[in-house]
Amino acid sequence: MLALWLSLALGPVSLPLQETLQAALRLAGLPLGGAELERAELILGQIRLPRALLGLAVGAVLALTGVAMQGLFRNPLADPGLIGVSAGAALGAAIAIVGGTAFGGLPAALEPYLLSACAFAGGLTVTSLVYRLGRRDGQTHVATMLLAGIALTALAGAAIGLFTYLADDATLRSLTFWNLGSLNGASYARLWPLLLVTLGVALWLPRRARALNALLLGESEARHLGFEVERLKRELVLCTALGVGAAVAAAGMIGFVGLVVPHLVRLLTGPDHRLLLPAAMLAGAALLLLADLAARLVLAPAELPIGIVTALLGAPFFLFLLVRGRA
Repeated sequence: MLALWLSLALGPVSLPLQETLQAALRLAGLPLGGAELERAELILGQIRLPRALLGLAVGAVLALTGVAMQGLFRNPLADPGLIGVSAGAALGAAIAIVGGTAFGGLPAALEPYLLSACAFAGGLTVTSLVYRLGRRDGQTHVATMLLAGIALTALAGAAIGLFTYLADDATLRSLTFWNLGSLNGASYARLWPLLLVTLGVALWLPRRARALNALLLGESEARHLGFEVERLKRELVLCTALGVGAAVAAAGMIGFVGLVVPHLVRLLTGPDHRLLLPAAMLAGAALLLLADLAARLVLAPAELPIGIVTALLGAPFFLFLLVRGRA
């Protein structure tokens, strides 16, 4: 709540915290008057509220899917990018950006929707291919799926590099900002599909917390405890593909959230997924809001891509884990 409040109040045009709260109450329908409140209501309703909600949804779904992937691979270094969904979504967006430019540009009214749809479709396509490559004799082999994800991620990265090489200056700038991630340009039209996907993932994954706990013991042990391991794997891959695909489609590539947040929360709550999943969802949402706030304030009125901020947070944390592990 504090991160949300600060995200709504601070920016190139800062609002007093009390005025921000009053404007939010006015947006909710309370009859509060005043010219200053009208200005604050306009800033909140048209710019900052959709941006903050987008940050909440993206951070929450990336953290949830990070927990799901670490549970599936039984490895705390796993993240949603391992099954290729992020790279596939970025490739879909690159095809839309470069292809649209080649054909005279995308229609202005349809550009946000087509770009998001292509990114979402690219993520689902690559993830489906990874899942099919990992299936053998009616079972999903996690190690094979991991290797397939790494290979297809590299292939998608090569394709994105080719599109980057072929792009003109304006298209190259769009591709670069997409790959670095940003909440800039958030709108309610871009927000609602992501909110629906995030809500579905947030409701579904906690229902599999006991199965994820059992999976930590090993696949055969979880099977002996009565859990349908193959069905659980399919659900985890599907939730990750939907969640990360929708997040990348709405905000571009944002790294390290699905990796760092589960680590941080696991240090506080332990490995029990009944606590880990809801705590990671809240922590991911708060972290992305604070990262977006830093991206807006560090070089104001210019804006850093949020992917740079999350990487600056994630890389030192990785180094901290390495030093801590050696000690």
